Amino acid sequence: MVNTVRQAGVLDVGCHSALLTVARRRAGVDMEPVLSRKVRLQLHETLDATGRLGKSGVRSVQRAVAETLAEDRESLPEVYAFATSVIRDAPNREEVLAQVAHATGTRLRVLSGEEEARLAYVAARHWAGTRAGSLLVLDIGGGTVEIASGTAKQPRTVLSLPLGARTVTRDWKLGEAVSSKRRLAEVRDHLSDRLTEVADLPRAEPDGRVLACSKTFTQLARYTTNAGRDRSGAPQRLTLDDVRAAVGVLAKNGSAGRGRLPGISRHRAGQSLAGALVAEALMEACRATSVEISPWSTREGLLLERLGALRPKGSAHR
Repeated sequence: MVNTVRQAGVLDVGCHSALLTVARRRAGVDMEPVLSRKVRLQLHETLDATGRLGKSGVRSVQRAVAETLAEDRESLPEVYAFATSVIRDAPNREEVLAQVAHATGTRLRVLSGEEEARLAYVAARHWAGTRAGSLLVLDIGGGTVEIASGTAKQPRTVLSLPLGARTVTRDWKLGEAVSSKRRLAEVRDHLSDRLTEVADLPRAEPDGRVLACSKTFTQLARYTTNAGRDRSGAPQRLTLDDVRAAVGVLAKNGSAGRGRLPGISRHRAGQSLAGALVAEALMEACRATSVEISPWSTREGLLLERLGALRPKGSAHR
């Protein structure tokens, strides 16, 4: 019997990087990494007050798409290229997509926030294993927060809220140190109020699992591990108490100081305080005292579906 091998590629263009991932499916393995190529971006630095992407930002996206695909484009499988909320929600989105397509020959697609939540859920469930019961999946991006829950391969509930780390950093000017406890209390109250307004916000089930699958949660878990509050090694779990402690430390530091903290990456340091505050509010609202860190999210959900490891639900793009 001949083993069949399928390959698929996904190019994920976000605020901080453009990441090309190629994976394959073979007998006994649903998804095996083959290639990974990343180009750093800092698109948040090119946004104006309305969220419009500036010319330098467009040029950097063009360069990143060209660099990730140029070397061996002919040998690559079909690549699904998509942009996250930094481009999706930009007022000049169509102009940006057209300019990138003209310069590179690659038309970036955009996923709705709800579709990102769905894909994150199916990826996290696949990663958690077939025996995982009730599942709540939390994903904090730059522009939005995605939430999904269910008990089957496809989620029962998907939500996308405009409470991403970049959004909250910009709206509340949290890029630098915040010495005022009253200021932090105002941000916390605002986030709590916004989440309370969501009528169908899913909650953690007593016998279920809560998975967090974003760089924000992973970074907080790494900080917790490196700060010595968890000696177990790899950042596999993050508690609400850990997040609250991290907020206190991050608030005392500006961007440069945060970037020197163990586990906090320099290019995400500016929005790390907002990310921690959103994580805290989200866990409180969903009644999750701790989360497991899942390395799989939207990108892996796309790969799994394109490899045929999962049965897709409708179209994967808008």
